[in-house]
Amino acid sequence: MYIFHDDGIIIIKESDVTLKKLKIYLDTSLISHLEANDTPDKMASTLELWKEIKQNKYDVYISDMVVSELFDCQEPKRSTMFRYLAEIDYTELVLSDETKELADKYINEGIIPMKNKEDAMHIAVASINVCDIIVSWNFKHMVKFKTIRGVNAMNKYMGYSNEIEILSPDSIIEEE
Repeated sequence: MYIFHDDGIIIIKESDVTLKKLKIYLDTSLISHLEANDTPDKMASTLELWKEIKQNKYDVYISDMVVSELFDCQEPKRSTMFRYLAEIDYTELVLSDETKELADKYINEGIIPMKNKEDAMHIAVASINVCDIIVSWNFKHMVKFKTIRGVNAMNKYMGYSNEIEILSPDSIIEEE
């Protein structure tokens, strides 16, 4: 492996490089598209990502808010979503006062509209817990350049050093 530097080429042995698994946060829209026959393309991409998750390619996180939102689904979808969750290893993050405070900052600065406070909460809990990516199908308020840029600026301002990406499954599934 070669890394280019101003002074020339630096050679690094592959054995010296360890790549960490991406920490991905799954929002409710992602999980609900596991069974979304009305949007077959999104469902196919979500199922492809799910295969990768089941192969343990990522460290997966959801929040207690995701669990609560899934409980609000009608049957039989609710049971189906929880069956899918039982197939994977994940860490459940708990919303805290810190999460609510950061979400309020996103709203107060116009990054996320007040009526979509849940979206701000998903982003805040993933940011505070140093996730690399939020995976979502929410193109209206989350998977948007303006939102990603605003979130990262606010996170930096608030002292959170990591940058977070907000992407659709299509952006992260591996090519064959």
